Amino acid sequence: MLVLLGAFLLWLGWPVHPAPLAAVLLVGWVPYLVLEHLLTQRGASGWKVWRYSYLLLLLWNVFTTYWVSYSTLGGGITAVVANAALMSLPLTAFRLTKKHFGPKLGYASLPVFWIAFEQLHLHWFLTWPWLTLGNGFAQANQWVQWYEYTGFLGGSLWMWVVNLLAFLSIKNEKLKIKGGAGEVVKPQPLLTFNSSFIILSLLAALLPIGLSYFIGSRVQEKGETAEVLVVQPNVDPYNEKFEGGSRFVPYDEQLTRLLTLTEQNLTPQTKLVLWPETSLDETYFEATFNGYPKVQRLRDWLSRHPGLDLVTGLTSVQQYGSDKAKASPTARFREDLGYYDIFNAAVHLPGPAQFYHKSRLVPGVEGVPPWLSMFVIDLGGTAGGLGSQEERTVYPMATPALKVAPVICYESVYGDFVNQYARNGATLIGIITNDGWWSDSPGHLQHLQYATLRAIETRRDVARSANTGISGFINQKGEITQQTGWWVPAVSRATVHLNTELTFYVKYGELIGPACQVLAVLLLVLTAVRAVLQRQTKQSKLA
Repeated sequence: MLVLLGAFLLWLGWPVHPAPLAAVLLVGWVPYLVLEHLLTQRGASGWKVWRYSYLLLLLWNVFTTYWVSYSTLGGGITAVVANAALMSLPLTAFRLTKKHFGPKLGYASLPVFWIAFEQLHLHWFLTWPWLTLGNGFAQANQWVQWYEYTGFLGGSLWMWVVNLLAFLSIKNEKLKIKGGAGEVVKPQPLLTFNSSFIILSLLAALLPIGLSYFIGSRVQEKGETAEVLVVQPNVDPYNEKFEGGSRFVPYDEQLTRLLTLTEQNLTPQTKLVLWPETSLDETYFEATFNGYPKVQRLRDWLSRHPGLDLVTGLTSVQQYGSDKAKASPTARFREDLGYYDIFNAAVHLPGPAQFYHKSRLVPGVEGVPPWLSMFVIDLGGTAGGLGSQEERTVYPMATPALKVAPVICYESVYGDFVNQYARNGATLIGIITNDGWWSDSPGHLQHLQYATLRAIETRRDVARSANTGISGFINQKGEITQQTGWWVPAVSRATVHLNTELTFYVKYGELIGPACQVLAVLLLVLTAVRAVLQRQTKQSKLA
């Protein structure tokens, strides 16, 4: 029952349920903490504690991200099973620390281990930060306006602190945490509460919310203004968008749809048009990009609208020749092409084509480590993984104050990643995505809500162009000011503000995650040393 309750509460508080339910997350981990304590008190083995913990995590992953299976059933099952296993690692580290150092340091170590894991999950090849705890407040982002200082990992820390204090406020003879050898524990009622910890947990929950409302009340839209158009062509990614689909729409017709929707909604004041991820999905070789008929068509259209900029998604190829030393680690080889990379990319027109190569790749779909490439069957598609780039490209526009961060799909889930665009001079976050793979599920809605946190962290307006929805605009307070419907052709137009000021989080980057990683390593080393010493002491006593 504790397993089911814990998974249910974490799901109930997660986006996209009504914003007030986010408060449930502040006690959502209490069932796990009670479960771990009861099992430990009963002398359960570490394996048994892990099994119950893993089941809770697995159910939470299933309840919250089941929609991943809409793309591929096997991939969805693998994602929830593997991610739950990875999440169990910081819980195991916490339990070992608690076992060898006692409850005080043990419970203090839990947020450290968890956030250290989340920081790792942001940067390694199996990266999947969708359930980073700080994302859980996206629907109630008016409570976390202080993310401009801490980033979303500050939300993870807040959640654990309140949960631990709430757990420690429960007191009965089975849950008594304090006590030593020889202490006589008097019989107590089945369930009582520690008033001191109740007060502390309420303060820990309410003070950050109050601070957030204070910060939010002082946030005003800053910067010069520009009119932006986001286009939602609504091309079915399963049946219409790609060759081989049952109702495949020829690429020329897809381009016509985009141009028609754009032309119908342009005004003389429009400065930027955003088209979704892979709007141009034929393979475009970057070296000969301007020679493609569709590119020439785009340039001709743009020439009739002086001062208008276009950012669109596409699939591009970069060649390195026959010298392997000049190729990237992700490059493939063909006799007729030499070494080359395929990119999920964005391009800025007019002027010389400026390409940005998506850098946070979806694990198992776009991102496959080079050392696993030998196990991937190449069927002529993107097997073996896509290429990427290290730096965050910012597009300068014809309007001097307008500098666009081209954020492609999955990249918008990464707070520390997006803030690098602002550090590089971006005044507008432009998200281009294709969320149709997840059908009409919480997936595309969560993806939209997570973008509101990026607006708060950077204090940048967000323009979002999604192939099948939801497209729209988010202001610097993280408020969705315009949004389209789901699975309908649509266009949204708004005047955005172009802020040039840098938040604390943008200036100094992610501090909480790396600090927790250092502390986690130190705690693991101390725990390992303590375990060895305790074992040696026990053996010497037996001898």
